[in-house]
Amino acid sequence: MKERMDGMSAMGKAVKVLTPMMRGQTPYDAAQVRASADVMIAHAGETMTRLFPEGTGAKPSSALPTVWEDWEGFTELAKKLKSYAEGMKLGADNGLAENAVQQGSSMMGGTASVSMGGGMMGAEQTITPEMLASMPVDMAFTAVVQTCSACHQKFRAEEK
Repeated sequence: MKERMDGMSAMGKAVKVLTPMMRGQTPYDAAQVRASADVMIAHAGETMTRLFPEGTGAKPSSALPTVWEDWEGFTELAKKLKSYAEGMKLGADNGLAENAVQQGSSMMGGTASVSMGGGMMGAEQTITPEMLASMPVDMAFTAVVQTCSACHQKFRAEEK
């Protein structure tokens, strides 16, 4: 349980480092984006799910019983997190959407929003690391953060 809590903490710290950068509040640093993505990649996917064996939801864990009740949903989010972090790492040199717009790029219209499903005509589209790698990096960051948030909403008890 401590290993997974440490991993979650490391990913949370990586998000906190990147958030002001993605908002343009601190200078953009592609090396830091890659380093933060590496932290997420190291703790997501199967690395994450193996740290949630049955019966490990008791305190001090914040894991809800839904982790094990909807194991398929939980593992899918863990895989997406790793995939999206890989895309963020690959796209680190793309910079932010605002910069892409200023430079006249048409990369995704310069908007930092990523649809997490339900593509054209209502079809579910899987976002691949390669797709994210072709976008401004803040779009990949948005996908990462949305995935974290979706997991927390369904599988993590609120902190009091």
